[in-house]
Amino acid sequence: MTTNPATLEAPSELDVNQALNDLLTRWHQWSSSYTFGKGYPSIDSACRSSRTSRQYDDSNGALDAAVENKIMEAFDAAAATIEQPYLTALQFQARNLFTGRQVWTSPRLPVDEMERVVLMMEARNRLLRVLARSGVMS
Repeated sequence: MTTNPATLEAPSELDVNQALNDLLTRWHQWSSSYTFGKGYPSIDSACRSSRTSRQYDDSNGALDAAVENKIMEAFDAAAATIEQPYLTALQFQARNLFTGRQVWTSPRLPVDEMERVVLMMEARNRLLRVLARSGVMS
């Protein structure tokens, strides 16, 4: 049985919001896992260009991690194009979604709750447009 593409429904607004919330949560986790390395390099210069075999990468999760890293790099690049104060609003919403609480805020954001909600909706819309343009989210 084949499906007629004309009868397929467009993703609902709820699906798009859930997908964006998921991406924001994963982005916060990905960006906060970066650690700045100090001291001596961790790779010997004689062995720098060697690469281990990738034959077990599918079973040990390394392929999934590589795909997730590429998605988050693209998401981070798209988010970096968002101007302030919208980027700050997205960063704090990502942190709140990650923690599951609405406790994080910024002095850069409006004090009035209704203004913050409008700013957040505009920030999410701007991010969705950039993500659609860059192919991260359709």
